[in-house]
Amino acid sequence: MADRLSVNPNRMELLKLRRRMKIARRGHKLLKDKFDELMKRFMALVKEVRDLRREVEGDLGEAHKLFALARSQTATFQLDESLSFPGGTVDVSVKEINLMSVIVPEFELSAEGGYDCYGLGLTPSIYDDSLRKFRDLLPRLVELAEKEERVRNLAIEIEKTRRRVNALEYVLIPQLEETIRYITMKLDEMERSNLTQLMKIKEMVAETN
Repeated sequence: MADRLSVNPNRMELLKLRRRMKIARRGHKLLKDKFDELMKRFMALVKEVRDLRREVEGDLGEAHKLFALARSQTATFQLDESLSFPGGTVDVSVKEINLMSVIVPEFELSAEGGYDCYGLGLTPSIYDDSLRKFRDLLPRLVELAEKEERVRNLAIEIEKTRRRVNALEYVLIPQLEETIRYITMKLDEMERSNLTQLMKIKEMVAETN
């Protein structure tokens, strides 16, 4: 049995509690609908992240293998020199968007210049292939970071919504129901008591007449 609220058992409180119950049930339904929709979005996004991460990790592994082969075929000083003066710049801008009342990030990648800022005669072609793979992976890495951050934000909102739903479903609404039941019972008892007193008074008046 749920604990009842500490209120005076009168009709005014009963009306207030019934209005409050109506609002609580409507709020519970809205939050439950939001929770269900958030879970759908969350699960779909988790699948996207899982698939994208698998692809990115596979391609990243290939790029590292190519780079390791290139490094084995190139003198260390030549490799260091080729990477010392990058010819390109990369910038990631972040803005916030609203996804089902959840603020999530949106990353935008902008790049200028090229990666081939070294003497091609000093390095093997496999080195070019590895750098090209790394360059092509960059937008997908940014996309992966964006989606993983969205998953994190959605997970936080889902947990908050779940707690609110549970608080209404298992705490507030049962308390209101129990308090309404208690006040109704008390008012019925008072009515019966008043009716009994009226009947006794009526009998006494009748006897005196």
